[in-house]
Amino acid sequence: MTINNSVLELIGNTPIVKAQRLDAGVCELFLKLESANPGGSIKDRIGLSMIESAERAGKIKPGDTLVEGTAGNTGIGLALVAQQKGYRLILVVPDKMSREKIFNLKAMGAEVVLTRSDVAKGHPQYYQDLAAQIARDTPGAYFINQFGNPDNPRAHEEGTGPEILAQMGGKLDAIVFGCGSSGTMTGLSRHFAKAAPNVELVLADPVGSILAQYINEGTLSTKSASWMVEGIGEDFLPSISDFTRVKKAYAISDKESFLAGRELLAKEGILGGSSTGTLLAAALKYCREQTTPKRVLVLVCDTGNKYLSKMYNDYWMLDNGFLERASFGDLRDLILRPYSQRDTVVVGPAEPLTTAYQRMKLYDVSQLPVMDGDKIVGIVDESDVLLHVYGDEAKFRDPVSTAMASRLQMLDVKSPIESLLKIFEAGRVAIVMDGEKFLGLITRIDLLNYLRRRVQ
Repeated sequence: MTINNSVLELIGNTPIVKAQRLDAGVCELFLKLESANPGGSIKDRIGLSMIESAERAGKIKPGDTLVEGTAGNTGIGLALVAQQKGYRLILVVPDKMSREKIFNLKAMGAEVVLTRSDVAKGHPQYYQDLAAQIARDTPGAYFINQFGNPDNPRAHEEGTGPEILAQMGGKLDAIVFGCGSSGTMTGLSRHFAKAAPNVELVLADPVGSILAQYINEGTLSTKSASWMVEGIGEDFLPSISDFTRVKKAYAISDKESFLAGRELLAKEGILGGSSTGTLLAAALKYCREQTTPKRVLVLVCDTGNKYLSKMYNDYWMLDNGFLERASFGDLRDLILRPYSQRDTVVVGPAEPLTTAYQRMKLYDVSQLPVMDGDKIVGIVDESDVLLHVYGDEAKFRDPVSTAMASRLQMLDVKSPIESLLKIFEAGRVAIVMDGEKFLGLITRIDLLNYLRRRVQ
């Protein structure tokens, strides 16, 4: 077995797995696990390529400051390389990026600047524009500029493309990819144009991005919408992009993307990220449209462990309307964590306040029903705990019953939604009952999520 001298030597040469349980119609579907790169994504390749090319050109040296704007995994790839080579790295990221990615970046030593995700290119808070400005304002800083850097597509033209064809023994009919900075698409397109011109290039694009319309209709829209999938989709054409060989594109909704990603894990045991779901959904559509067998490859762009709080979190999926829920036509439709399903986080009256505090922290909730068996006997929230223990921290050992609110205002499940407003105005959480049976809690955010789902 080879022993590597650096984690950077592990970038590339990622495995390919043939799908066995996904419905690919008459086609064979192959999954290239770019998630196996040490930084967990295909962007490790361009992180290494762009930094090492700049070093060879004498533009940067260890100790210098690098700046980049990233809406996806490029930041992690750059952070990995910068960490190993001794660079300071400043990354500007949109606020829709998952918490796991941000934590990962900071743990690797990158400086993270959060900015708005609801503005378009040209706005001073747009992540790329802000990154360029920070680079100009920082003495000696080097702006990597993945969207205009030729070493981005070069990584795929000289690395990923030849690697795929070698692994597939030259037997490949189509490849499905996404486009953010366009490096993957442009690099693969250039390589296949020379080495395998018959390979069909298929773009997977989030609904809201302008790229699918551009490919399918030849129309370049000036208006984009928002999408929740991270790392792919654009509201402009990057300067390094080359779409000339891409003849087919699929616009995939956030819901389709997240459900396809979850299906990949459930059926093939592969934990992919949100953009992987977009690519897989497009690949399956393409495969099912074919009438003759084809060998189709799709990129598993990154690992899903960066999205555990999002697409792999049932509550987040329900909140956003991506998972179907039973409809009752009453207040049960607003309860995110039904008690009957043991989804409600609760505490007992005899348990210590430190246990209540720990559960609030663990499950990111601000109040807990206090249950004596299946009977609700109180509510304890952050304020109750704080007021009880302030000035005498030893009171964390007191039972929950000493701090909980026991005079409860119940709300019948058949009550109109409007009845929630009075409870919220009083600063309380709604306790929903069906007779003597406790059903669950409704908070302000639950009502907001319900109202938002109605307009989706």
